[in-house]
Amino acid sequence: MPGYPRPMGYGLLAGAIAAEIIATTSMKYSEGFTRLWPSVVTGVGYLIAFALLAQALKTLQVGTAYAIWSGVGTAAVAGIGILFLGETLSLAKIAGIVLIVAGVAVLNLGGAH
Repeated sequence: MPGYPRPMGYGLLAGAIAAEIIATTSMKYSEGFTRLWPSVVTGVGYLIAFALLAQALKTLQVGTAYAIWSGVGTAAVAGIGILFLGETLSLAKIAGIVLIVAGVAVLNLGGAH
């Protein structure tokens, strides 16, 4: 695939994941987009996340990149909710996070390049 070297693609993907995590966490603090600065951080964060994801897709397969982006982001936001936002931890949540991480690992180990 044309574009950046693969390691740079994964670096861009990591940036996209970080921006998505920040945006999603900020959305919680926006109180339904009624608070200005958390709302701005949410919008800018998602714009950055999608821009970086689009650049990463120049060298990474879309299925693998999206699985990593959404899976890692989902697991991280769930962890942030539990650790910092007072959300409850249950066996079902733990199982869901483990399954997300396992699914991403299987996609990567299964020969997706």
